[in-house]
Amino acid sequence: MRAQTQLIDRRRFLRNAGVVMALPVMESLMPRAVAQAAAKRPVKRFVCLSNNYGVYPQAFFPAQGGRDYVLPPTLKSLERHRGELTVFSNLDHGLAGGHACVPTLLSGVMPTVAVNYPEMNMSLDQRLAEHVGASTRFPSMTLQVNDANLISFTRSGIQVPAIDLKGMYRALFVDDDAKDKTAARERFARHGSILDAVMDEAKAVERALGASDKAKFAEYLEAVRGMERKIAQDEPWLDRLKPLAARSEPDQGKGTEHDLKAMMELIALAIQADSSRVFTLTSGFVNGDFGLSGGYHGFSHHGEREQEVAALKAIEGCQVGMMAYLIDLLKAQADPVNGGTLFDHTAILYGCGMATGQHATRNLPVLLAGGGFKLGEHRVLPEGKTERLPAANLLLSIAQNFGVEAERFGTSTGTLRGLEAKA
Repeated sequence: MRAQTQLIDRRRFLRNAGVVMALPVMESLMPRAVAQAAAKRPVKRFVCLSNNYGVYPQAFFPAQGGRDYVLPPTLKSLERHRGELTVFSNLDHGLAGGHACVPTLLSGVMPTVAVNYPEMNMSLDQRLAEHVGASTRFPSMTLQVNDANLISFTRSGIQVPAIDLKGMYRALFVDDDAKDKTAARERFARHGSILDAVMDEAKAVERALGASDKAKFAEYLEAVRGMERKIAQDEPWLDRLKPLAARSEPDQGKGTEHDLKAMMELIALAIQADSSRVFTLTSGFVNGDFGLSGGYHGFSHHGEREQEVAALKAIEGCQVGMMAYLIDLLKAQADPVNGGTLFDHTAILYGCGMATGQHATRNLPVLLAGGGFKLGEHRVLPEGKTERLPAANLLLSIAQNFGVEAERFGTSTGTLRGLEAKA
């Protein structure tokens, strides 16, 4: 099996006169076991697009429910994709706290109460990343453009650091030099030895702890196991060449629209090369973009003033427009593993853990696009207090569609019915 894998690895690269060029993902060059598994279970991808201030709701939510709704101003750019997306009304996590709720988008769990949940406040992207494991170079990619990404958390409640546009490009396409690889090998070996020693000592310590301390110690051990998993995922990729860049390194700081567009192109390239299958991106705004003077936070406290509302429509319309652009890119690329296009097996979620910049947390702006779901409507869910469905039910549905075998996730009470995958 090892010889076959090495043969496949060699065939994925063209080498001549010292030049190395990575081939795209092709079914005929995949290991037989991987190809057979893919034939039985589609390879899925997940992209979450978010911001830290919610949306101007009057320009986001359609006035009508059902399939014949009129797309409101912020969503106009998605008209060509409306048959493959659903806008949800009355989904939220049942939380209060304004900006403190932003990190709950992909779990429904506030970091301050995470210890009360089996998976802490682990975010959906990191749960999916565990499912992917070492199948890709990056189990997940946490990204940011002009603002902090606050939505990705590990099983032990640690926030995942984000990379910017240049960091994304270099992670995907720039190989480490020999010195860096040697240092990485030494680091993996050193950390592995330390973790082995820690786990041996932990067994003896745990036996001496009282009941209250054992729970806290279990959190510590989970963090250690997380480090072990990361080493196991990263080490096999150390000597594998990265794909040849299909474009030059993008300039950064050329404006929100430019940087967001370049990031969408990199996400599409990462999916095409199977460098990663899970992405979260938070985008913001820089003073001067779109001819606007001010900050996103200030605009979000609009008080229905015309100038601030127009600014929000421009910023959020751009975000959704870039979602439409990403869909265009994925529809234009054939999926060599699953058949169809890359979009056919990619779920794209747009949303925020805070509904509006005025600190509202009810009726989150949530939009799902992609293949494998029954979509194409404005779905108005029950809004009464007793019959209201948690937004985490949608997260669980996405997780199950991705291939995760789970009956609950975060604060879910079940799946969101009516999204079942089409045959």
